[in-house]
Amino acid sequence: MTPDLHAEALLTFAELLDQARATHDPEPTAMTLATVDDDGRVAARTVLLKAFDERGFVFYTNQHSRKGRELQAHPQAALLFHWKTLRHGVQVRIEGVAHAVDDSEADAYFASRPRGSQIGAWASYQSETLPDRETFEARVADYERHFDGVDVARPPHWSGYRVVPDRFEFWYGAQFRLHERWGYELQDGTWSKRMLYP
Repeated sequence: MTPDLHAEALLTFAELLDQARATHDPEPTAMTLATVDDDGRVAARTVLLKAFDERGFVFYTNQHSRKGRELQAHPQAALLFHWKTLRHGVQVRIEGVAHAVDDSEADAYFASRPRGSQIGAWASYQSETLPDRETFEARVADYERHFDGVDVARPPHWSGYRVVPDRFEFWYGAQFRLHERWGYELQDGTWSKRMLYP
């Protein structure tokens, strides 16, 4: 029977994430997200993984932010997890295409956020020039008044992206740089697995 390599990669990721949580990694769901702009310039930043399953890996952001604009124009994305607390260090690289999540999924997650974070999603022109901190604090105060006594609705420009993987790489650190690497790749609808030189 042919192994389900996609399921195997997801299970390996889930087990490593559980191990990172068990070692009390301060932010086990932190991942580097890399995107590219129209000129081929690559940008990377840290975001938090909020969900994952067989459909992909989900994070949330302001869609007017730099990463949001870049993903809308060029949906290819790369994710990197680095757990220093595991063994001699473990990295997981994931590459694929990002798709916006459904409104209902975004609404449900937004409703679960702390109220201050909800207000901040309205108040921030993420990635735009901020003349001074006072301007931002005034915007926060304005939205606190606007939503006083009522639930904070999700801003129309705030949602999630699901990165649908076509590549995984699991890197296990070892002494003397004799690391162990395994790659999974989707080609023509079929997943393959191979070991890589460190």
